[in-house]
Amino acid sequence: MSLPALEAQPVQPVLHSAASPIVLSVVIPTFNEAPNVRELVSRLDATLQGIAWEAIFVDDNSPDGTAAAAKALAAGDDRVRCIRRLGRRGLASACIEGIMSSAATYVVVIDADLQHDERILPRMLSLLESDSADIVIGSRYVPGGSADAFAASRASFSKLANRIAQMLLGVSVSDPMSGFFMMRRDRFEQVAGELSSIGFKILLDIMVTARGHLRVVEVPYEFRARLFGESKFDAQIGLEFLGLILAKLTRGVVDPRFISFALVGTVGLAVHLLALLAVLRLGTQNFPIAQSIATLAALASNFLLNNMLTYRDRRLSGLNLLWGFFGFCAIGAVGAVSNVGIASWLYSEHSVWWLAGAAGALMGALWNYSMSSQFVWRTR
Repeated sequence: MSLPALEAQPVQPVLHSAASPIVLSVVIPTFNEAPNVRELVSRLDATLQGIAWEAIFVDDNSPDGTAAAAKALAAGDDRVRCIRRLGRRGLASACIEGIMSSAATYVVVIDADLQHDERILPRMLSLLESDSADIVIGSRYVPGGSADAFAASRASFSKLANRIAQMLLGVSVSDPMSGFFMMRRDRFEQVAGELSSIGFKILLDIMVTARGHLRVVEVPYEFRARLFGESKFDAQIGLEFLGLILAKLTRGVVDPRFISFALVGTVGLAVHLLALLAVLRLGTQNFPIAQSIATLAALASNFLLNNMLTYRDRRLSGLNLLWGFFGFCAIGAVGAVSNVGIASWLYSEHSVWWLAGAAGALMGALWNYSMSSQFVWRTR
């Protein structure tokens, strides 16, 4: 017996009405911060009494279970949610993604490591609600603030980076490298399309991109020592900072990744020469064979370093790593041909060896960078 056909019923939307609209979204970029998740939410709960808030954890697929810890909290607290990102990494892009997922009037970025003082959040919010500012920065360097918990190396980098940003980019605030700030969401969305998704210093990017059109207030706080987990500060942060500075000085003509790619290429040249010397002294005296081995060593070092540093947010692994290396070598071969062709043509026209050589090398580097970005690591 056949069953009677069922008439299609219109799908009714499921509506959820919160007790009050969310006023403040707390965006928390994370990587390996599982021990701090519950404590941070507890501190936010104690600090933001009487304020409609939510916590948005944006996790870069932490192997320590940070996303699972955040989702476990979210299961019992509808003020908490988690965005777990696969195949992409980076603090700046995590902040952008978290803020763009918010519908709140105000958004704040705070680290999950408990080093930022959440107790100043109500004061930051009151400055925005009273229309005294468009962005409020938690500052370590205005009177009343402190960065004494910094390790010596990180303190030196922070002070130097602040001076560079203030001098080259015309940023007048005392702590443009702060990762702790609150602003109106609509003001963020006005500049979001011009922000770089690379790097760790999104506040500096916002300040420069806004071109002086944001009213800024700095609120002092004491930077705390980390209790759990490890600092994410490393040499790559310095490279990404220099890349961001260069990109902003050239108004986006130079990609922030390019400085890292170029530095890796310099390392590759050193690897090439050392490998060539080693093969000639310890192995064959046949120069073409030695040159071939050295070239392969340089290509391998460039590929692995770029995968680890320049494109660490798009890092390849497994079979993708192998196929990526083959693609990188093919692109490098075409780049070498363009290098020689451009250099030879210029030399025949002007007979200035250094100009011809530099132009050929630059053309080869630009080709390798643009093609590798697009076809090997598939960046935007």
